[in-house]
Amino acid sequence: MKIALIGTRGVPASYSGFETCVDQLGRRLAARGHDVTVYCRSHHITYPGDEYEGMKLVKLPTIRNKYLDTIVHTFISSIHALFQRFDVALYFIAGNSLLSWIPRMIGVPTILNVDGLDWHREKWPFLAKKYIQFAEYLATIFPTRFLTDSRHVQQYYRERFHSEPAYIPYGSEVDILPPGETLKKFGLEPGKYILFVGRLVPENCVHHILEAFRSIKTDLKCVIVGDAAYAEEYKASLRALAGDDDRIIFTGYIFGEGYQEMGSSAHIFVESSGVGGTHPALVEAMAFGSCVIVYNTPENVETIGGGEAGFSYDGKVGGEALREVLVRLINNPDLVSEYRTKAQQFAREHYSWDAVTDEYEQLINETLTRRKTRKSRSQAPQ
Repeated sequence: MKIALIGTRGVPASYSGFETCVDQLGRRLAARGHDVTVYCRSHHITYPGDEYEGMKLVKLPTIRNKYLDTIVHTFISSIHALFQRFDVALYFIAGNSLLSWIPRMIGVPTILNVDGLDWHREKWPFLAKKYIQFAEYLATIFPTRFLTDSRHVQQYYRERFHSEPAYIPYGSEVDILPPGETLKKFGLEPGKYILFVGRLVPENCVHHILEAFRSIKTDLKCVIVGDAAYAEEYKASLRALAGDDDRIIFTGYIFGEGYQEMGSSAHIFVESSGVGGTHPALVEAMAFGSCVIVYNTPENVETIGGGEAGFSYDGKVGGEALREVLVRLINNPDLVSEYRTKAQQFAREHYSWDAVTDEYEQLINETLTRRKTRKSRSQAPQ
């Protein structure tokens, strides 16, 4: 089967959850004998080859602009895909729904992963938010099928648009690595730090973590892994909030083995994001065996099994509420140990990339079967 993956920055993954999804899913589909092509943004992917982990890479340009980068690249990729004889095209991000009909012009079915409710993000101005809300509606019309990795988001589409997306969770396999050069570089000891991983943007509420941590007397350190383009003002506010507290460490982005090493040795992981669907860093933190605390959005609480595999805090209260949970855990190492085990077991049972790939394959096969059935009926003599 010839499959196109369209709408992300590309692989090797070096930015966010969608890129990781494409990386993990694409390599497994390729290993199962499928012909997989990933469309990459030429200014973002510095990997020099035209093949990676069995996937073919097509690197195309775009407009390097906060609002146009994704949609322009997806348009160019969609036009390119028209001439490649794909059997199916997998699109990512709800905002790309506007273009998911293009391969269908030549009979190629499309499947769109809409992710979370992106219009909640503060980075979007009014008109952009309205477009994303409109794109959510288009996701129920333009692609052949669409899906989400969150039951809560699935319910949203059901109630708002009376349309039922498929549900396929995010995967979580990680490599548990011993302490090494990454921890040494930042002066960290295994099990002696609280970790956040993500983009440093307002809706990820990293300020909750800093507000909570600064007032706690502890030998633990607070490690903030991530960065963000177009968010200089917010990043400056975080550094101002951290002040001269040398327990707080900003590392910038860390990927690959460095990220695996950092995640493997964290004591507590905090997912402070107040928007989005399933957060990959949270699922992976659970797989690493961290004790996890989440902002109590429905999506985050869903990811930790309703509290079965982690703790939550009232995000509307913010840092003060998070502080209470952190103090409780810091003062109770046995409880932390118990929930490290629970988180890891829950991730193994519910978030497997091999199982995720099985479900994508099944969805693709169902979509192709429906298309063939409709085509046969339309060609049948009347």
